[in-house]
Amino acid sequence: MREIDTDVCVVGGGPAGLVLALLMLRSGLGVVVLERARAHQREFRGEILQPGALALLDALGVLTGARARGACELDRFRFLDGERVLLEADYRLLPPPYDHLLTIPRPHLLDELLTHCRRSPRFRYLPGRRAGGLLRRKGRIAGVVADGPSGRCAVRARVVVGADGRFSRIRRLAGIGAGRTEPCGEDVLWCSLRTGAAEVPPPREVRVVRTPDGPVLVHGCRPDRIQLGCTLPHRQGHELTASGLEHVTERLVRAVPEYGGLIRDRIRAPGDLTVVDVFSARAERWADDGLVLIGDAAHTHSLIGAQGVNLAVQDAVVLHPVLTGALADDDTGAARLAAFERRRGPDIASVMRRQSLHSRVMHAHGAYATRVRPRLARALRHTPLYRRALQRIAYGNPTIRITDDRACGWA
Repeated sequence: MREIDTDVCVVGGGPAGLVLALLMLRSGLGVVVLERARAHQREFRGEILQPGALALLDALGVLTGARARGACELDRFRFLDGERVLLEADYRLLPPPYDHLLTIPRPHLLDELLTHCRRSPRFRYLPGRRAGGLLRRKGRIAGVVADGPSGRCAVRARVVVGADGRFSRIRRLAGIGAGRTEPCGEDVLWCSLRTGAAEVPPPREVRVVRTPDGPVLVHGCRPDRIQLGCTLPHRQGHELTASGLEHVTERLVRAVPEYGGLIRDRIRAPGDLTVVDVFSARAERWADDGLVLIGDAAHTHSLIGAQGVNLAVQDAVVLHPVLTGALADDDTGAARLAAFERRRGPDIASVMRRQSLHSRVMHAHGAYATRVRPRLARALRHTPLYRRALQRIAYGNPTIRITDDRACGWA
């Protein structure tokens, strides 16, 4: 069995894992990233970047290159009931240069992060590798055993980072409960449709449209592509696609009639739709001796507010000084690494509460929800409270900054 020694073994080559890898490399540490996928080819839903993530990626020097690979700016979120605007978050009111949302195809972002990581001779990226077990030494986690196309390998590391998503295998191997909750309790049917030159162009906004069967989401995701999402009661997504597509397509057409011809022409088989099980969860704990969890492995969120990539990037930035300090002191015990959850936990709890509130608003009916609340929202738009709320949604915790290595305890 092939053996590799390193300082940090990151399992999962998504935004959280690769941003953390880049930060650790810049601190002079060795990093191995194990990624189950062999290439960044599959479709992703979470491609919207909030201003908070844009600012951090720009500070890392990767935003310009990622944008050059292809991106699309979005101006606002709007929640609609027919032509009536129920709620709106207008990002154009934020100070430039981060006065918009940005959709970047996930492969573009990951490829740009990898390009920067590969400039370090202390970086190794092992795609097509699935974590098969954890190495332990003296009762603590000391690495990962991974299976891949060229056989099994053992990566021995001073600390392991589980960044392998909401169904994290590392979390499960460590015996840490997922802590699943279901404030939304729904599935989302997703599809991405390419628009032609003669068709209606993609909208420069994220639009959520109320329908009798539940909200429908649409936004531009590339200059020539739109993304659609249709909410359904939990566990009914696969049943619906198996029983027929007409109900789904007609619901989408009613919500966004300007794309009716495109929807009927491009959605013809169940394979044209992807069913996403939407839930939120917070792992029972984020650290063990020699292990820390970040991103969806530590806390999973609903799709509301497009917070996924934003939280993942911020997680990596917050964890960076915790890890460098722990490694400098040769102390990667659970008590030391738990500092990450203590610092980050309140932010995550705040996002979960806000998403739960927004979910109730989206599904609310009655005169207050459809008439009184929109009038209050329009009145608040012209007050400082609106801008403060917008800033919180766009940036999350405004104190999160990339830390100088000397300030994190690493010389």
